[in-house]
Amino acid sequence: MPKEIVTTEHAPPAIGPYSQGVKIGNLLFTSGQGGFDPKTRELKNSSIEEETRQTLMNIKAIVEAAGSSMDKAIKMTVFMKDINNYARINKVYEEFFGESKPARSAVEVSNLPAGLNVEIEGVFSLD
Repeated sequence: MPKEIVTTEHAPPAIGPYSQGVKIGNLLFTSGQGGFDPKTRELKNSSIEEETRQTLMNIKAIVEAAGSSMDKAIKMTVFMKDINNYARINKVYEEFFGESKPARSAVEVSNLPAGLNVEIEGVFSLD
């Protein structure tokens, strides 16, 4: 089964040797995304809510470029530098998933690249 690379200008470009997303079969895997504005490439982090919202908007752009939608999320992973932001991240996260709740892991990590406070990746159905 061949894989297809997914790219969109509506999400920040990869800053390393990876793709924004990869389709294989009926699945889409997104790389970890952060709160970078795709146009200015500046980190939108005046608050954890703003950074989380931009992160999820970037994921949404990749998902839509692949022909899917956020309600087809199967599994999400949230990496955060400060577990004390868990409830605030969840509030924004819920705006994007509502009743369509995917499986999820959320973990505190000691550091994230490029000054991020939150990074999120996901697996989506293409059906």
